[in-house]
Amino acid sequence: MIYSDRLQEIAATTGGDMNWINGVGFALFVVLGSGCVQTNTKPVTTRNGELTHGNVQLNVKVGQTSKADVLEHFGAPNITTIDGSGQEVWSYQRQATVTQSSSSSNYWTVILAGGGNSASGFEQTQRTMTLIIKFGKDNLVSDFRSRSSEF
Repeated sequence: MIYSDRLQEIAATTGGDMNWINGVGFALFVVLGSGCVQTNTKPVTTRNGELTHGNVQLNVKVGQTSKADVLEHFGAPNITTIDGSGQEVWSYQRQATVTQSSSSSNYWTVILAGGGNSASGFEQTQRTMTLIIKFGKDNLVSDFRSRSSEF
């Protein structure tokens, strides 16, 4: 009942146009309600995270894998070009930094003698993955190369 009274109060200050008030209320409902919709599609960033050497070997086959298959498995490429022979070339490049920190401590005591040991460590690793795929006129993979490195 309070909401209804407030709407009437707003309508009175806007010249009594309840249609305008109802329109604004509906628009707010649509905008606020649209954030509640869930979809089952993966975001591009998640799909691109699946670009690993193993996934490339499992999912890319010369003469069998289509552009649609590549998009489904790896998402949009970073660069698309046409090579000298007219083949479309898709390039993927991914980099990741993995950071680990650890610490351990050991303490021992012997009668009248004691000792302690403490260690901590920090490790950072760089990983890169490059995939280059060429497509023939039939939109199937005609050639591909991948390279993975970690340092």
